[in-house]
Amino acid sequence: MKRRAVRAATAIAAVSAVASACSLSSGDGGTQQTPTVTLVTHDSFLAPQEVLDAFQKQSGIKISVLKQGDAGSLTNKLVLTKANPIGDVAYGVDSTFASRALGEGVFDPYTSPEADRGPQRYAVDPEHRLSAVDVGDVCVNVDTNYFTAKGIPAPSTYDDLADPKYKDLLVAEDPATASPGLAFLLGTIAKYGDAGWKDYWTKLKANGVKVVSGWEEAYTKQFSGSSGKGPRPIVVSYASSPAAEVGDDGKPRTKALLDTCYRQVEYAGVLANGKQVENARKVVDFLLSQQFQATVAANMYVYPARQGVDLPPGWAQVAPLPQKPETLPADQVQAGREKWIGEWRTLVQ
Repeated sequence: MKRRAVRAATAIAAVSAVASACSLSSGDGGTQQTPTVTLVTHDSFLAPQEVLDAFQKQSGIKISVLKQGDAGSLTNKLVLTKANPIGDVAYGVDSTFASRALGEGVFDPYTSPEADRGPQRYAVDPEHRLSAVDVGDVCVNVDTNYFTAKGIPAPSTYDDLADPKYKDLLVAEDPATASPGLAFLLGTIAKYGDAGWKDYWTKLKANGVKVVSGWEEAYTKQFSGSSGKGPRPIVVSYASSPAAEVGDDGKPRTKALLDTCYRQVEYAGVLANGKQVENARKVVDFLLSQQFQATVAANMYVYPARQGVDLPPGWAQVAPLPQKPETLPADQVQAGREKWIGEWRTLVQ
């Protein structure tokens, strides 16, 4: 009975606290509803509640998170609803889809005062409609224990993946449905050019590459180096993925191949036609702030775009940021993306 009484008292106190947090005192002795800004984002978004609460206390703005699948699904939803947006601000449109969102007029121009702390390095738009929040380069990852046990060297380059000694070992994501799959395709186009990427994928297909719909299936079900203990020891994932695979001995069970990376940057922006433009801008400022940027590595396994933000211990050794990733100009991606995906489908599927 005492436990029930304590729980009831706790519940009442919690409800009172929430009610108090949801209202601000007005000058005439009444209350004013706390403004709520809807942040539309991808399924991988994760921020400590205490950081969100601190922002609300400091700004008087509550953030409501609305998740919309992966980066591709998020971008599609933002485009389809641009006339009547489902939120006020969006985070998670990445460099493989940014040109589409910009071309469709999804975002309003806004230059955050925090942008000169590093995010401007990744600017893709002269109107500053998008601000870089984090970097999550897509790279091939390998299960190092598998190759040690087999007594064969792990692959290290794009060319290696087409070598018959690695036949039936690679799993990749569909570029039509998954952001890392598209980034991997763009990486091969940047590497081999218009004249060579199709030949390269023809070799990958002959070498038994398995294509699945998304990263979750590829990494957690098909890949042998993670929780799913799948059958394939080579997977398209991220440069930071090995940081999540550190064993009790302090060593990672996997390794990112830094010669197979494509630079992927995630952006935030104020949604055009939104109802809370000024508050949405403050949320963009928050996403670029030291307080939020300090959380992205530990919570979402990406690198902060802001300069001077410490990474979790060991990242420099187990998950270094690639120094020379492949890239393509945003306008070239916009012009070629649908054509390349169509050609890829014809080749691989």
